[in-house]
Amino acid sequence: MLTVWLFTLLFLSIAFIVLCTAYWKLNPFVVLFITALAVGLLAGLPLEKIVDTLKDGFGETMKKIGLVIILGTVLGVILEKTGATMSMANYILGRVGEKNAPAAITLTGFLVGLPIFCDSGFIILNGLNQSLVRRTHFSMPVMAVCLATALFGVHCLVPPHPGISAGGTAMGAELGLVMLAGMVIALPLAGLGYWWAMRMGKNYPAEHFIESADKVEITATQSEFPSAFKSFLPVLLPIALIGLKSLVFLGLDPEAPKSLGIQMLSLLGDPIMALFTAIVLALLILPSRSKRAEMNRWFGEGVEKSGPILAIIAGGGVFGAMLKATDMSAMVGDALAGWNLGLLFPFLLAAILKTAQGSSTVAVITAASLVGPALGQMGLDSEWGRVLAVLSLGAGSMVVSHANDAYFWVISTFSNVPASILFRLYTSVTALMGILAQVLIWVLSCFVL
Repeated sequence: MLTVWLFTLLFLSIAFIVLCTAYWKLNPFVVLFITALAVGLLAGLPLEKIVDTLKDGFGETMKKIGLVIILGTVLGVILEKTGATMSMANYILGRVGEKNAPAAITLTGFLVGLPIFCDSGFIILNGLNQSLVRRTHFSMPVMAVCLATALFGVHCLVPPHPGISAGGTAMGAELGLVMLAGMVIALPLAGLGYWWAMRMGKNYPAEHFIESADKVEITATQSEFPSAFKSFLPVLLPIALIGLKSLVFLGLDPEAPKSLGIQMLSLLGDPIMALFTAIVLALLILPSRSKRAEMNRWFGEGVEKSGPILAIIAGGGVFGAMLKATDMSAMVGDALAGWNLGLLFPFLLAAILKTAQGSSTVAVITAASLVGPALGQMGLDSEWGRVLAVLSLGAGSMVVSHANDAYFWVISTFSNVPASILFRLYTSVTALMGILAQVLIWVLSCFVL
């Protein structure tokens, strides 16, 4: 009888989160906190344990992921304000030519999206998109979908983006391996977005969508943009450090003595130190000494932007801790033991949550609370098993982006593309992207599991 009640409580708690965030538009942190508190009370936990669980869930989540999110956000602001992102975009465009503008903006979105959240990346690059539409024969729907999908795939699959980072941390996955595998999977997803936009967007003439758009503030002028080398360096070096550490330590005995070089790689390859190194490098791209006075404002803006994200992630940690304290997660794992869903379960769970409430981050964090304790029953309680499970959550968190997703409205508003067109061009391809990502994850699992 108790098991039936706890399963019912689990279903009601998830439904309540979806209802409050998707339909009533309540703040996700408040919803997750209230839901966690209600679950503890209704499950009959001792009152003192409820309070301790709320504190522990918040604290452990911040301990694991807080600095990564703050440093990643600060790095994105610095690259944005100095014009480094525009410098990267102009470099790529100069290499591929204006006739290949959709491919250029796709590649630019993929690279810029590595350190910058998808909505910020779209706003930053929207001015370039507008100018490309004017200079070429490609329409804004085509260019907008190319950019939006490239940014979206990276956002859902590659740390240090918040959802995949928090999910990977909660499930004990090695974030370096998640990053490397996520980048490999996200690249063909960007190609799928490009192909879909070119195929389905050719019926929308370019001249119908050329209007002025809001522009993000960029401190540097175009003549002051940093060189392409200085712009790419803060993006690519931390990725190389984190990836190199993961590859090197994959074949090392954890108990064996480590040389000084290996110890240094362990330090610099940690996501926190890699992002801090990237911030230090990003300061080299400042156009002139006079701009250095603005660094403090940039740091402040980055920290402020990370606040709401951290709150949502912490709320997810609180909810997950309460599920563990009530043994709900363990029951889900036991129930799944005979289903033999494997990697399909985290994908479907995240997809349902994403489609219902709109936030990829909330979908991954909520689903990770249920999937993590069930990894053993699904045969995924190994280093690569945890990596593939969290990537499946990321794949599910793409399905589908529509009117309840804030990113959907960022695309529509800044590119001046009506929602009706985005439903046909963008929403449809996010479903295909999630499915393709899960297929690629399954193929990868055939080699590493």
